[in-house]
Amino acid sequence: MQKLTPLVFIFLLLTTSTFASETGRQQDLPQIPVDGMVTMLDLGARKCIPCKMMAPILKELKKEYRGKAAIVFIDVWQHQEEVQKYRIRAIPTQIFFDKNGREVLRHVGFMDKKSIVDVLEKLVVD
Repeated sequence: MQKLTPLVFIFLLLTTSTFASETGRQQDLPQIPVDGMVTMLDLGARKCIPCKMMAPILKELKKEYRGKAAIVFIDVWQHQEEVQKYRIRAIPTQIFFDKNGREVLRHVGFMDKKSIVDVLEKLVVD
């Protein structure tokens, strides 16, 4: 049996680890929209300035709406396939789904807490 050269070994190692991380990424994503629950999906990037500004708001809302609405963030730089899936043209983009899974609102850009709460309250009450 022929020995693998160091370059071939490194190539195989890199491609295998890339494939593993790609398949792992898909498994990390939750089902959107969450079955039977109002869902707010925020598509952005951890290094995007408006996205960074929204991060603490989303963290608070996740706690406040636990059991009533799902608040989900997807980093589109890590999950590039989601850009096409959700037809994203700019980040951040927020997509709101009612409890039946229908998209009811889409917003592009920074969205303050009051505006998000207004939308969530209408959807949770309906």
